[in-house]
Amino acid sequence: MDVKTIDKSKLPSRYTTVGPARAPHRSYLYAMGLTSEEINQPLVGVASCWNEAAPCNISLMRQAQVVKKGVAAAKGTPREFCTITVTDGIAMGHQGMKSSLVSRDVIADSVELTMRGHCYDALIGLAGCDKSLPGMMMSMVRLNVPSIFIYGGSILPGTFRGRQITVQDVFEAVGQHSVGDMSDEDLAEIEQVACPSAGSCGAQFTANTMATVAEAIGLALPYSCGAPAPYEFRDRFSFASGEKIMELIARNIRPRDIVTRKALENAATVVSATGGSTNAALHLPAIAHECGIEFDLFDVAEIFRKTPYIADLKPGGRYVAKDMFEAGGIPLLMKTLLEHGYLHGDCMTVTGRTIAENMEFVKWNDEQDVVRAANNPITPTGGVVGLRGNLAPEGAIVKVAGMVKQTFTGPARCFDSEEECFEAVSARSYKEGEVIVIRYEGPKGGPGMREMLSTTAALYGQGVGDKVALITDGRFSGATRGFCVGHVGPEAAVGGPIGLIQDGDIIEIDAIKGTIEVHLTDDELAERRKAWQPRETDYTSGVLWKYAQTVGTARLGAVTHPGGAKEKECYADI
Repeated sequence: MDVKTIDKSKLPSRYTTVGPARAPHRSYLYAMGLTSEEINQPLVGVASCWNEAAPCNISLMRQAQVVKKGVAAAKGTPREFCTITVTDGIAMGHQGMKSSLVSRDVIADSVELTMRGHCYDALIGLAGCDKSLPGMMMSMVRLNVPSIFIYGGSILPGTFRGRQITVQDVFEAVGQHSVGDMSDEDLAEIEQVACPSAGSCGAQFTANTMATVAEAIGLALPYSCGAPAPYEFRDRFSFASGEKIMELIARNIRPRDIVTRKALENAATVVSATGGSTNAALHLPAIAHECGIEFDLFDVAEIFRKTPYIADLKPGGRYVAKDMFEAGGIPLLMKTLLEHGYLHGDCMTVTGRTIAENMEFVKWNDEQDVVRAANNPITPTGGVVGLRGNLAPEGAIVKVAGMVKQTFTGPARCFDSEEECFEAVSARSYKEGEVIVIRYEGPKGGPGMREMLSTTAALYGQGVGDKVALITDGRFSGATRGFCVGHVGPEAAVGGPIGLIQDGDIIEIDAIKGTIEVHLTDDELAERRKAWQPRETDYTSGVLWKYAQTVGTARLGAVTHPGGAKEKECYADI
């Protein structure tokens, strides 16, 4: 890329690098060893969610160094910075999980502030764990400067007694241990072998789901999101992304040129086709919100309803992300979906070409069974289903991939926090056939909308994953399996029906019809609402309090600001 083709007079960095008045600003850049030539080039923010909390993020800084080399080779000047990450696997099962969803918006906000404060011209974002992926993509479409997303890559699978495992097996082992089906020694062994490398959880949990989204929506280079973290040739994708960002600057291809309504539909399609995480139904509306596009839970659910489930991935299937990459990667999946009319091929991507153009040279692999052809699906409808009814007027979501039974009716057993429920599950003080209800765990009521993997995995480990159902106004991990319904809205904290039901009320869930009902009349619900009183959380200051004041409904993505529709000036055009 010839830097002379890039007119810096229209780029944000002119405010910090051009003209006599910016001599003090340039002095800071000289202090860090930059040359006049480098200062006069476009400044590219290289944002990483690196930290030492978990293997998900540990390789990001190394990959960021390669990105910087690619930027420099194409005559750009990289400026590296880090933001936070909350790793769900560590935060799971205790109060720390209240920080998880909040971190998504903090990541987006912190990237925005860094980019705005230093007037960078473009953004390359590297992310590893669950919320860091949508958080980084949200910042890209919010800022709307040329941007490329890079996934840090998945972890390699572990091996236990000759069997391929993931961290999901460890969570379920806790349930087995609680009922005496696993010894202390076996539990100690499995926890030591489940996670053998750097990288994000290997199955189609939230991280790999949103990584698949990044390629399908067009913000990541083809194949880049499938390669496992330990594979050294990931450096090729990082270097190429650094080079490509300079082309996007020169051609002025921006994230909102890429993330359109059609692109969001493509993203929802790949989530459903892979049996991906229900969290995507929260994150896709949030990304759309940053663009000013209306795309809520029901829009996502409509795509899910008509999409075939074709990728045999854990937790409902047999394979992990490494297997899909070696079978042909995310482009293999997209190729068959495009050929059979499930994707919009005319959507622009960060390659500077459309989805259809990117897929032109992708060949189908008949020697693999990880991904089925779209006309020969595992099941004819998607792996994730939206629900609606008098218990969830604003919708709910359930993952059905790998489930045989898709209807459930039973009496409610209500808990007002995850801790209460987990204690009951650990003591086995529940009955088979019950619908376990965990409420006051929504975006406001938690606050923070916790995931319930510890509880759902314990149930599965106890052998009752198909004998009880669980519903919540909170969330589920992508690793959750069984009849588990999340995102029930309105949430209990604002007087939603889930906060009005009582032990013994009959709840009927039908994932085939897409309904969730409690056997109460409108009059009965109205009478109970008269007696209902709001609950105060223990979080009356700090970031969780602040989040609770601004966060909206899960149906719209649990967003915390007015979004692109209310924007008067885009950062890219300052």
